[in-house]
Amino acid sequence: MKKSFVPPIPKSPSSAFTLIELIVVIIIVGILAAVGISQYSKTVEKARCVEVRTIFGQMRKSIYEFYWNNGNLSSMTLADLNVGTSADQIPSACRSTHYFAYGFQNLASSTVQMYAARCLSGGKPPQGSAVSDGNGCRCNLWINPSNPSEDRVDQWAGLMCNGCPNP
Repeated sequence: MKKSFVPPIPKSPSSAFTLIELIVVIIIVGILAAVGISQYSKTVEKARCVEVRTIFGQMRKSIYEFYWNNGNLSSMTLADLNVGTSADQIPSACRSTHYFAYGFQNLASSTVQMYAARCLSGGKPPQGSAVSDGNGCRCNLWINPSNPSEDRVDQWAGLMCNGCPNP
């Protein structure tokens, strides 16, 4: 009986990844995702500040108009700035259509402090983050129609707040 010789089948190079290679790839993807999510959150919060910029601009215009018509700001009310609880007004309290609530305080006959406070509840979702004093992000803008060069913006205070927008 003749024995036939069967040559061994050559092994093809392995086309699979090793466990170490897979773990390294997963770690890299995880790091990239973590960085991307944090940057995305910051960008979204900055975009919400467009609301403040727009409404502060409207309020500033109303303040200047009131000052020009009356000569001072001491008798100005929220209604004069179109701020209130009606659906067509700038919100004085948190509501589901806005991220911020707005208001003002007369500091003198020619100076007003406007503010925007990030809603912690009751506002457009997602809600803002509370800071240690219990307040959310807050931006202040001082307006002095008799000397516009004195108008100044205060910086945001709190978590997820990246600086007040200039109106």
